[in-house]
Parts: sequence; structure tokens; C-alpha cells
Amino acid sequence: MTDERTSAFTLLRQRDYMLFWASRWTGGMGGLIQSVTIGWQVYEVARVTMTVAEASLMLGMVGLVSFLPVLGLALPAGESADRHDRRRVLLLCLTAEMTTVAALCGLAITGGATVPILLVMAALFGCARAFFAPANTAMGPMLVPRELLPRAIAWNSLAWQSSAIVGPALGGVLVAISPALGYGVALALYATAAVCVALIRTSTQPQVQPGSRWALMQEGLRYVWTNKIVFGAISLDLAAVLLAGATAMLPVFARDILHVGPEGFGMLRAAPAVGATGVALVLAANPIKAHAGRIMFAGVAVFAAATIGFGASRIWWVSVGLLALLGAADMLSVYVRQTLVQLVTPDPMRGRVAAVSTLFIGASNELGEFRAGLAARLVGPVLAVLVGGVLALAVTGAWIRMFPALWRADRLE
Repeated sequence: MTDERTSAFTLLRQRDYMLFWASRWTGGMGGLIQSVTIGWQVYEVARVTMTVAEASLMLGMVGLVSFLPVLGLALPAGESADRHDRRRVLLLCLTAEMTTVAALCGLAITGGATVPILLVMAALFGCARAFFAPANTAMGPMLVPRELLPRAIAWNSLAWQSSAIVGPALGGVLVAISPALGYGVALALYATAAVCVALIRTSTQPQVQPGSRWALMQEGLRYVWTNKIVFGAISLDLAAVLLAGATAMLPVFARDILHVGPEGFGMLRAAPAVGATGVALVLAANPIKAHAGRIMFAGVAVFAAATIGFGASRIWWVSVGLLALLGAADMLSVYVRQTLVQLVTPDPMRGRVAAVSTLFIGASNELGEFRAGLAARLVGPVLAVLVGGVLALAVTGAWIRMFPALWRADRLE
């Protein structure tokens, strides 16, 4: 394998991959602006009649209702990504997302938004994302030569993380002006992502494997369970973020603990992506060569420690710095996990494996938001974040003992 075949310039010459990358960037930024807007709006509406603890629980409910569709639809979604044209699946999902955010925009304009209605909209959006994630993950490797896959995965993460810098910060500014404006910008970004996907020419129809739909879903589950590197990597992400995820509590910290308002909330929300983008830029230029497993575990440990520091901080700029460190550490573990999983998974099974991974990630993120909201209701938001970070550190040590093959994983090739 020559340097020319695996260089960044070679990747940039892959037309369809760059369209795919642009769709990830615009779609990801639209999703984050929507997430910031609906989170702030739910908390603001809830605080009219509820205490801080009660309104924190409503933020957790946003995560729960977003995750439940993923829980129910993940396996059928993965099977669909391995049976149908993945580009067409993405276009259908983006259409559904545009419809949902247009409805949210209309509710914001008319003043008809209530907490129950916003939760219903979050659930509908979760249905679309359940099908979007497996198809999106499985389609990327079809658009580049195999030798470019590790670099492409770093660039995929760069697309997401760079949009995650702009998206939350911009979302904070937009929601301070009007929630309707935030939803309108998200709608335009979804439309741009759909155009990019529609322009892809490469065939994205997977090689359909024989067997019934249920048999194919079972095969995907068996593969993940029996491949201990794959199972260990995605379950570590599930456990750590489920316990230590603090994103859902950021509106609480911005409004009632750090007192920095919606603009400060946007900066807090963007800080993890700033750190993650810095690491993603380094990895895009210099992919990890060795000690991949140990690097991943180190990233999770630093993620947990930074979460503890954030929970204890009362200084805004210190909190921003700790969130940036948290994002940088998380990027290391995400990069290793995604590269390991996609390299060892055969293409006809990528959709189903991606669906299981999406289920785990959805559980860690959205269900983690519910866990954080429920814990905040019981013990307060600060203690909820601190305890979560401590438990995530304990999980890191436990997974090293439970998955020694993952700890020993060396080269990403």
C-alpha cells in the first residue's frame, strides 16, 4: 500500500464521497441546531410552571422519547439498510426530518408549543433517525476504496464534529432571537443535505443476503455478540456515555447554575465539538498506527474525569474548557470504535451491525439524557453529573478486564 493510495488528496478526489461528506456536515449541523432549539424551548416552557428539578426531568424526557423509536425500530432499520438502496433510504429519512422540523417551526410561530407536543415531535424525529443512522453508516464505506477507509472514518468524524461546533453556537444565537428561526435554519440545512445525497452516482444497493427478514436480523445480532472486539467497543461507549453524559443538563447549568443565558448555553453546547474537531483534524492527517485499544480506553477515562470536573466547576470559562477536553477524549474513543467495527464487518452485514451500534449509541445518548434528567430530579443536576462521571471511570476499568482482546487491539488496518 503506497502513501499516494491512502493520502488525504486521494480521498478528496472521490466525488461521491465528498458529496456524502457534505451531506453529513449540513445534516449534522441541522440536527444539532434543532436539538439545541427544542432542548431550550422545552426547558423554558417547563420552567413557567415547574421547579428546576421538575423542568430538568422534562429535558430527560426529550432523550427518552427520542430513544424509544430507536429501540423499537433499530433491527428492522438495519435489515432495510442491508436490503434496499441506501441512498434512497437516506432521502426518505431526510424528507421525514424536514417534515418534522417544519411542523416545529409552525408551532413556534403560532405559539402552540407545549411540553407534550414538543415531546411528540421529538419522538417522530427519533423514528426518522432510527432508519437514517444505519443507512448512513453503511453507505460511507461503499464510496471509497478499502485502503482509504480509516482516513474516511476520520473525515466522517471531522464532518460531524465541525458541524457540532457551528451548530450549537449558532443554535444558541438563533433561539435567543426566536425558536422559529432556529427550526427554519435547520430545515434549510436538511434540504441541502438531501440535495447532496441525491447527486451521488455510485450504486449504493447492497448485495442482499438470502433468508427471511427475521433471520437476517438474528444473524446481525449473533455477529455482534460473538465478535468480542465489536461488542466490547460499542458496549463500552454505551456504558460510559449512559452514565457520564452531561449534555442534557447543559440548559440547567447555563440558566440556573452558571447564569450565562441562551448565548452561553450555545457556547457550552459547542465546546465538546471544539475539542473533538481538534483531535479529528489530527487523526484525519495522521491516523492511529498502533495501540488502538489502549488509546480508546484512555479516551474514555479522560472523558469521565472531565465530566467530574465540569460538574464541580462554577466558573464559565473553566466549564467550557472541561467540556472541550471531554469532547477531545471522546473523539479518540469514537474514532477507534468506528474504525474497528467498520474494518472487521463485511459490507453485506454493515447495515445490521450499524443498527445494533445505533441502538447502543442511542441508548447512551438519548437514554443517557433521560438518566441524567431523572437523577437530577432525585439528587439535583450537579450531583447527577458528578456521580455519573465517577461511575464511568469504574466502568472503564471493568471493561479492560472483561474484554482483554479489545485492550490488546493494536493496528487499525
